[in-house]
Amino acid sequence: MKELELKYGCNPNQKPSRIYMEEGELPVTVLNGKPGYINFLDALNGWQLVSELKKATGIAAATSFKHVSPAGAAVGLPLSDVLKKIYWVDDMDMEFTPLANAYARARGADRMSSFGDFISLSDVCDVPTAKLIRREVSDGVIAPGYEPEALEILKQKKKGNYNVIQIDPDYVPAPIEKKQVFGITFEQGRNELHIGPDFFDKIVTKNKNLTEEAKRDLAISMITLKYTQSNSVCYVKDGQAIGIGAGQQSRVHCTRLAGSKADNWYLRQNPKVLNLPFRDDVKRPDRDNAIDIYIGADNQDVLADGKWERVFTVKPERFTAEEKRAWLDTLTGVSLGSDAFFPFGDNIDRAAKSGVTYVAEPGGSIRDDQVIETADSYGMVMSFTGIRLFHH
Repeated sequence: MKELELKYGCNPNQKPSRIYMEEGELPVTVLNGKPGYINFLDALNGWQLVSELKKATGIAAATSFKHVSPAGAAVGLPLSDVLKKIYWVDDMDMEFTPLANAYARARGADRMSSFGDFISLSDVCDVPTAKLIRREVSDGVIAPGYEPEALEILKQKKKGNYNVIQIDPDYVPAPIEKKQVFGITFEQGRNELHIGPDFFDKIVTKNKNLTEEAKRDLAISMITLKYTQSNSVCYVKDGQAIGIGAGQQSRVHCTRLAGSKADNWYLRQNPKVLNLPFRDDVKRPDRDNAIDIYIGADNQDVLADGKWERVFTVKPERFTAEEKRAWLDTLTGVSLGSDAFFPFGDNIDRAAKSGVTYVAEPGGSIRDDQVIETADSYGMVMSFTGIRLFHH
């Protein structure tokens, strides 16, 4: 098949809409549903991300995409009991395969942003992963294949209209890519940069103790950034992105945005949040919203009299700013990647508040010395990769 008609473009008024190949056949097959324009943008960017994660780590990978940037990305390391609880999968009586672990992590890191996501999987979708996907509000999934039972599970979503796409894992695109803007064709070589173990060899800080786990996490960070709308930074911990800041004009705003998401991920693991007394009739998306408000600055929006009763069985205690800061101060070993150089040390100052120990960035700023000095003041390990990773 060389061409696939879509319902409409980015918006309903943008018709006609299609995807097609100028040469050869499309490497994708729609097994269920009718994916749209943005669905395919998310699917094809996400597929590239997870396939690269799998090649770099050797572990099954998943990503949760929204509006052509990942909300989460992860490899399939085992889940702790705490992570299972904050990702709302602790009630699932099943064996968690590496792929299921990867998706639970990718979806769970930033559940607010992942609501209504498009999923990309590096491996054939198995039944445990399909069971996880079945529970979530999602637009669709792309994978190199589906176990028969998994496919039947997915076909039942959205009253039978859930988008399921299969991609040829052996497909290799042309080395030159094109797109049109305002009737003008842009052309460039594809970004075929390989991010491997030696990518982080140039360490510029006094602390040069870059562990193998940190190399893995930095690789996850940089591969995620390769498919994230720029400017962008990505915080990673234990094999998964925990905070992604995408599409900001200022790099420090990227660092703050991603850092706040990383903070929320960790605050959700605090006993005060883990033990919130939710009413049985409050659904998981509404619990996510309530948790986001509870750990934020405007917690009275969920704790005020007349409001808490809609969500909780008893009124929870406030989670004070002092308690949150004390908890966040126990977070360490986080890796931070940036798709371009940090122009000021304020990015490092903000990163330190979210437990960052390892940093990778291209270098090349006229203030590199200041940035390195700031990293040294926190005892961080910083690598200059020499490579920019802008994506638009």
